[in-house]
Amino acid sequence: MKFAVIQNDTAWKDRDANFEALTPQIKKAVSHGANFVVLPEMFSTGFVVDDSSIGEPVGGPSSQFLSDMAAKHHIHIGGSCPEVSPDDPRPHNTFIIASPNGDQYRYHKIHPFSFGGETAYFRPGQSTQTITIDNIRITMFVCYDLRFAEEFWRTAPETDVYLVPANWPDSRREHWLTLLRARAIENQAYVVGCNRVGIGDSLTYSGDSRIIDPLGTVLAAGDNSVTIIYADINAAYVTEVRHQFPFMQDRVTQ
Repeated sequence: MKFAVIQNDTAWKDRDANFEALTPQIKKAVSHGANFVVLPEMFSTGFVVDDSSIGEPVGGPSSQFLSDMAAKHHIHIGGSCPEVSPDDPRPHNTFIIASPNGDQYRYHKIHPFSFGGETAYFRPGQSTQTITIDNIRITMFVCYDLRFAEEFWRTAPETDVYLVPANWPDSRREHWLTLLRARAIENQAYVVGCNRVGIGDSLTYSGDSRIIDPLGTVLAAGDNSVTIIYADINAAYVTEVRHQFPFMQDRVTQ
């Protein structure tokens, strides 16, 4: 499966502007053969964490945009957005993957970014989410989750690729780059990290999106500009690497 990662300069609190900017980029990714497109964290609003009113209902404009793009281009596409469930006014930071047949899969970010105030306005998720698309097992995480290895370790046996949309600031870019490779190497799985570029609410984002294989080799790398990176992901290669180097059988978890 060919994955495309779109590094976008996300407009602050402006869904329509972001939909307009992303539409031709998604079309371009498809023209280059992409079957699966990954967008950044909070792709429709920017990382607005001090205003719970930014939330939208489940099935709102952001998820509808993803479904429209999936159906139009016959692809899978995913990114996160703020969604509100009926039982709590605070939104989840929800990673949605839309399928061309109209199905949607959701993961709620388990680790809100307390250092940036996300915990005050967003509610945490409670469970991981792994799905299978075209025989590739995909586990969904969001940004800050990358710092917490436990969930990656726990889901590794049933995972071929981790997807991590993010709004990771330039000031901690070396952490981003190091953790992406670490998660790939220690779990012998692909890692796809999609980070935004530009400036949002005074923070600078450097992009540095990556697609990394199960041995930690960087297959595709973004710079600090609006761009698209591509790489093929093969579940059979995950099996091959784990068979050749059976490190995970020695893993001890508490």
